[in-house]
Amino acid sequence: MKIIDLEPGDPRLENDLLPVLTELRPHLTAELFREVYGTGYAQGLRFSAAYAEAGRCVGAAGWRIVVNTSTLRQLYVDDLVTASASRSTGVGHALLAHLDARARAEGCHTLDLDSGTHRTGAHRFYLRERLDIVAFHFSRPLTAPEGAS
Repeated sequence: MKIIDLEPGDPRLENDLLPVLTELRPHLTAELFREVYGTGYAQGLRFSAAYAEAGRCVGAAGWRIVVNTSTLRQLYVDDLVTASASRSTGVGHALLAHLDARARAEGCHTLDLDSGTHRTGAHRFYLRERLDIVAFHFSRPLTAPEGAS
Protein backbone atom coordinates (compact mmCIF):
# COMPACT_ATOMS: atom_id res chain seq x y z
CA MET A 1 0.00 0.00 0.00
CA LYS A 2 1.20 3.47 -0.88
CA ILE A 3 -0.01 6.57 0.99
CA ILE A 4 0.51 9.98 -0.56
CA ASP A 5 -0.48 13.53 0.32
CA LEU A 6 -2.49 15.35 -2.35
CA GLU A 7 -2.20 19.09 -2.83
CA PRO A 8 -5.07 21.32 -4.02
CA GLY A 9 -5.47 21.11 -7.79
CA ASP A 10 -4.18 17.54 -8.00
CA PRO A 11 -6.67 15.69 -10.26
CA ARG A 12 -6.40 12.61 -8.02
CA LEU A 13 -8.33 14.51 -5.34
CA GLU A 14 -11.55 14.33 -7.34
CA ASN A 15 -10.83 11.25 -9.44
CA ASP A 16 -9.48 8.96 -6.71
CA LEU A 17 -9.95 10.35 -3.20
CA LEU A 18 -13.40 11.99 -3.44
CA PRO A 19 -15.30 8.77 -4.35
CA VAL A 20 -13.89 7.17 -1.17
CA LEU A 21 -14.45 10.27 0.96
CA THR A 22 -18.11 10.50 -0.09
CA GLU A 23 -18.71 7.12 1.57
CA LEU A 24 -18.21 9.04 4.83
CA ARG A 25 -19.34 12.49 3.65
CA PRO A 26 -22.12 11.84 1.09
CA HIS A 27 -23.06 15.54 0.91
CA LEU A 28 -19.77 16.43 -0.80
CA THR A 29 -19.91 17.29 -4.47
CA ALA A 30 -16.77 17.91 -6.52
CA GLU A 31 -17.46 21.64 -6.47
CA LEU A 32 -18.05 21.76 -2.72
CA PHE A 33 -14.96 19.62 -2.09
CA ARG A 34 -12.81 22.00 -4.18
CA GLU A 35 -14.23 24.95 -2.22
CA VAL A 36 -13.65 23.30 1.18
CA TYR A 37 -10.09 22.27 0.33
CA GLY A 38 -9.35 25.64 -1.25
CA THR A 39 -10.35 27.42 1.96
CA GLY A 40 -9.25 24.71 4.39
CA TYR A 41 -5.76 24.39 2.93
CA ALA A 42 -4.85 27.86 4.23
CA GLN A 43 -6.08 26.66 7.65
CA GLY A 44 -3.83 23.59 7.53
CA LEU A 45 -6.24 21.04 6.01
CA ARG A 46 -4.45 18.28 4.11
CA PHE A 47 -5.60 15.05 2.47
CA SER A 48 -3.77 11.75 2.25
CA ALA A 49 -4.85 8.93 -0.06
CA ALA A 50 -4.10 5.23 0.38
CA TYR A 51 -3.57 3.28 -2.84
CA ALA A 52 -3.74 -0.49 -3.18
CA GLU A 53 -1.16 -2.42 -5.19
CA ALA A 54 -3.39 -2.13 -8.27
CA GLY A 55 -3.26 1.68 -8.08
CA ARG A 56 -6.84 2.02 -6.82
CA CYS A 57 -7.58 4.52 -4.02
CA VAL A 58 -8.87 2.49 -1.06
CA GLY A 59 -8.64 5.01 1.78
CA ALA A 60 -8.69 8.70 2.55
CA ALA A 61 -7.70 10.88 5.47
CA GLY A 62 -8.32 14.58 5.96
CA TRP A 63 -6.15 16.05 8.71
CA ARG A 64 -4.45 19.16 10.04
CA ILE A 65 -1.89 20.23 12.63
CA VAL A 66 -3.62 22.28 15.34
CA VAL A 67 -2.04 24.33 18.10
CA ASN A 68 -4.26 24.99 21.12
CA THR A 69 -4.12 25.37 24.89
CA SER A 70 -5.41 21.88 25.75
CA THR A 71 -2.94 19.66 23.87
CA LEU A 72 -0.51 22.37 22.70
CA ARG A 73 0.19 20.67 19.35
CA GLN A 74 -1.92 17.91 17.86
CA LEU A 75 -2.63 16.23 14.58
CA TYR A 76 -6.40 16.37 14.25
CA VAL A 77 -8.08 13.91 11.89
CA ASP A 78 -11.12 15.46 10.19
CA ASP A 79 -11.89 12.44 8.01
CA LEU A 80 -10.76 8.82 8.05
CA VAL A 81 -12.44 6.37 5.70
CA THR A 82 -11.70 3.09 3.98
CA ALA A 83 -13.57 2.20 0.79
CA SER A 84 -16.34 -0.23 1.71
CA ALA A 85 -14.94 -2.97 -0.54
CA SER A 86 -11.54 -2.71 1.20
CA ARG A 87 -12.56 -2.64 4.86
CA SER A 88 -10.80 -5.05 7.24
CA THR A 89 -7.78 -5.28 4.94
CA GLY A 90 -5.41 -3.01 6.89
CA VAL A 91 -6.12 0.25 5.08
CA GLY A 92 -7.35 2.10 8.18
CA HIS A 93 -4.42 0.79 10.20
CA ALA A 94 -1.97 1.96 7.51
CA LEU A 95 -3.56 5.41 7.33
CA LEU A 96 -3.45 5.80 11.12
CA ALA A 97 0.20 4.65 11.17
CA HIS A 98 0.99 7.21 8.45
CA LEU A 99 -0.75 9.98 10.42
CA ASP A 100 0.91 8.90 13.66
CA ALA A 101 4.35 9.12 12.03
CA ARG A 102 3.48 12.53 10.57
CA ALA A 103 2.29 13.77 13.98
CA ARG A 104 5.49 12.62 15.67
CA ALA A 105 7.64 14.21 12.95
CA GLU A 106 5.74 17.49 13.43
CA GLY A 107 6.28 17.45 17.22
CA CYS A 108 2.65 16.79 18.09
CA HIS A 109 1.68 15.56 21.55
CA THR A 110 -1.53 13.83 20.46
CA LEU A 111 -3.38 12.43 17.48
CA ASP A 112 -7.07 13.28 17.92
CA LEU A 113 -10.29 12.63 16.06
CA ASP A 114 -14.02 12.81 16.66
CA SER A 115 -16.40 10.06 15.60
CA GLY A 116 -20.18 10.22 15.39
CA THR A 117 -21.91 8.35 18.19
CA HIS A 118 -23.72 6.13 15.68
CA ARG A 119 -20.46 4.81 14.14
CA THR A 120 -19.99 1.87 16.50
CA GLY A 121 -17.95 -0.16 14.01
CA ALA A 122 -15.51 2.74 13.67
CA HIS A 123 -15.35 3.00 17.47
CA ARG A 124 -14.37 -0.67 17.76
CA PHE A 125 -11.63 -0.05 15.18
CA TYR A 126 -10.30 3.02 17.02
CA LEU A 127 -10.20 1.16 20.32
CA ARG A 128 -8.34 -1.75 18.67
CA GLU A 129 -5.89 0.85 17.32
CA ARG A 130 -5.27 2.00 20.91
CA LEU A 131 -7.08 5.35 20.70
CA ASP A 132 -8.84 6.25 23.93
CA ILE A 133 -12.18 7.96 24.45
CA VAL A 134 -11.08 11.09 26.32
CA ALA A 135 -13.86 13.65 25.83
CA PHE A 136 -17.41 14.37 24.79
CA HIS A 137 -17.86 16.60 21.76
CA PHE A 138 -20.74 19.07 22.02
CA SER A 139 -22.30 20.86 19.07
CA ARG A 140 -25.07 23.35 18.32
CA PRO A 141 -26.20 23.66 14.70
CA LEU A 142 -26.46 27.29 13.64
CA THR A 143 -27.34 26.82 9.97
CA ALA A 144 -27.46 23.87 7.59
CA PRO A 145 -24.14 23.49 5.74
CA GLU A 146 -24.40 24.28 2.05
CA GLY A 147 -25.00 21.11 0.10
CA ALA A 148 -25.89 19.06 3.19
CA SER A 149 -29.15 17.18 3.16
